[in-house]
Amino acid sequence: MSARAVLAATLGAGLLAGCASSSVSLLQDAGGGTGAVAVLDAETESELGALTEANTQARLGGGALSVRPADASRYADLMAWLPAPPRVYVMYFKLGTTELDPGSQPVLAALREIVNERSDVQITGHTDTVGASDANDRLSLDRAVEIRAALVRLGLPLANAKVSGRGERELLLPTADGVAEPANRRVEVIVR
Repeated sequence: MSARAVLAATLGAGLLAGCASSSVSLLQDAGGGTGAVAVLDAETESELGALTEANTQARLGGGALSVRPADASRYADLMAWLPAPPRVYVMYFKLGTTELDPGSQPVLAALREIVNERSDVQITGHTDTVGASDANDRLSLDRAVEIRAALVRLGLPLANAKVSGRGERELLLPTADGVAEPANRRVEVIVR
């Protein structure tokens, strides 16, 4: 479930003391996703029903759950306070190096356009399964550090960006050991 749906569900559920009636709303997030909200009986903890479609709501209490359309515009002011969803950028590398694949150069330019001094940036390096796992751990971290350095050279305020290396532990495309898979030789940059 998205943070937006959780917040709307929490506020809509009347968890603030003194609310006369309670309801839960499931709103669509900025990316078009919704997730789901299960409604449980407070005493028995059995499920009364669920909201699974965007912009729906249900009144709580009185047994069975009756789902109906919700007026999402009612929550516009609340939604404006929520942070933008994170953006994920992926760059790929030549085998066994920290050298970017030429097709990934435009991603650096895209990052230059959106990162600013308020951005929270996480840079995570990955490798394929060619080579020893300890060497891949070092290479993945070196790739992440290289991307941070490249972005700093472009003038971005990323000296404090979080940098990590995951080696071959989080393969995008699972392979056997020793397989040179270009999709796994990557750095993911998450910008919030």
